[in-house]
Formats: sequence, structure tokens, C-alpha cells
Amino acid sequence: MKEKIHPKYALAKFTCSCGNVIETRATIGSSHIDICNECHPFYTGKQKLIDTAGRVERFRKRYAKKAKES
Repeated sequence: MKEKIHPKYALAKFTCSCGNVIETRATIGSSHIDICNECHPFYTGKQKLIDTAGRVERFRKRYAKKAKES
């Protein structure tokens, strides 16, 4: 490796909005993040699923009328 061209890879603390602190190594240093694995809905299981079946049925009803008119 060439010398003096690589960024410094040091210990860093990332603090989430929920208060969770993640200690790791990074080139950017310590930082504040908006969301982490402790508060993200996908990882916590609190994700709300959208009922697309109702939307599809509304779409089919709406355009079935137009297909009959044509």
C-alpha cells in the first residue's frame, strides 16, 4: 500500500435519535444518526403493512366500468 493516501480508520461512536450508542471503527469519526436497528420498524417488528388488496380492487372496479363503456 502507498503511504499517506489512505484515510485514518479509527474508533467512532454513532449516536441514534433513540439514544442507542453504536461503537465501531470508521473513517468519518463520531456522528449522529437518525435511525438504527434498535428503533427501525423493520427490525423491531412494528412495521405496518399496507393492504394493497383493497387498492387493487378499487382500481379494477374503476377501470372495469371504462372498459365496458368503450
